[in-house]
Amino acid sequence: MRFRLARSRALRACWISLAVLAALTVTSNARAANWCKDGIWVDAMIGSHHVNPDKDFKEFNPGIGVECWIAPEWALTAGYFRNSLSKPSIYGGGVWAPEFLHWGFIRLAAMGGLISGYEFDRLGFGHDHTVGPVLAPLVMAEYGRFGANIILIPPIPSSDLPLTFGLQLRLRF
Repeated sequence: MRFRLARSRALRACWISLAVLAALTVTSNARAANWCKDGIWVDAMIGSHHVNPDKDFKEFNPGIGVECWIAPEWALTAGYFRNSLSKPSIYGGGVWAPEFLHWGFIRLAAMGGLISGYEFDRLGFGHDHTVGPVLAPLVMAEYGRFGANIILIPPIPSSDLPLTFGLQLRLRF
């Protein structure tokens, strides 16, 4: 029972994060400007590529997310996508994109937070351990209102998931 409660709390926290960021995108520009003064991006998760997989994974991973840039180097992010195991994944967390790793329209960053939909063993929450931590480097490219993220997802051995590259397309509002 205690594990089920922990899992439901973690999922609830992911949903609340997603709802808060979604609400920020539909509020008036004045209010959103206070929270997301450095921009709001809507992300479309497109797909992934698995490096030397031992089994077949789904490489088309549709999904939607939002980034709320609260400072030039910091963002809050949340979203949903269908993962490579054909399971729904919800994520929420933060992005750090330091200025010293910014060259023209290319920027290196790191994303950290919680994600659901994978087996995390000891690191996971809930009775089935399917909510767990994520820390991933990413390459961000942007040109005007358009951009793309290439995310390097570390292996998750308990889900037999190898090193994976993810692709998101982005639009700034």
